[in-house]
Amino acid sequence: MLNLAHVVSNSPAYPSQETGCASLSWFAIQTWPRYEKKVAVEFQSKEIEVFLPLLSSKRKWSDRRTEIQLPLFPSYVFVRIDKSSNARIGVLRTNGVTGFVGVRGIGVSIPQVQIESVRSLLASEIAFQPHPHLTVGKRVRIRGGSLDGVEGTLLEKKGDLSLLVSIQLIQRALAIRVAGFRVEPI
Repeated sequence: MLNLAHVVSNSPAYPSQETGCASLSWFAIQTWPRYEKKVAVEFQSKEIEVFLPLLSSKRKWSDRRTEIQLPLFPSYVFVRIDKSSNARIGVLRTNGVTGFVGVRGIGVSIPQVQIESVRSLLASEIAFQPHPHLTVGKRVRIRGGSLDGVEGTLLEKKGDLSLLVSIQLIQRALAIRVAGFRVEPI
């Protein structure tokens, strides 16, 4: 289980609050694998507002145990910049950055409330685990229990999530509730 350890952030106020500058927006930046911390440090040196949520994880080697800092979202760092091309160029010219996350590499801004929600969760020190994002209509697989390995399409009906298991050839399907099962995207 991962626990809160540290959050890299050079925000003027933590948790961040609107500073009155409406032109600043949060963007997700994809990095080379295991380069998140290096990229965050470089952004800080360029005075670019950065948010890299880190978690503490206990690791055991043959000769010792230690606690290491791992990114909550591997290969991603968040920056708050102006939408102008000058700000984007400064981000893209950072060693270890592969690009903005979004349509055609331009990047799509992330609502402030989503970043603040992650910050609030980290600050609360409530135990949590990263979980893959599940989208209604996508293929998923049940992990564990008596239905381990069952695959289907995730559906939502009146706020209740179900797994649709279908046989395409005869055009028939079964729906089961997934409450209580661990589900992962395929």
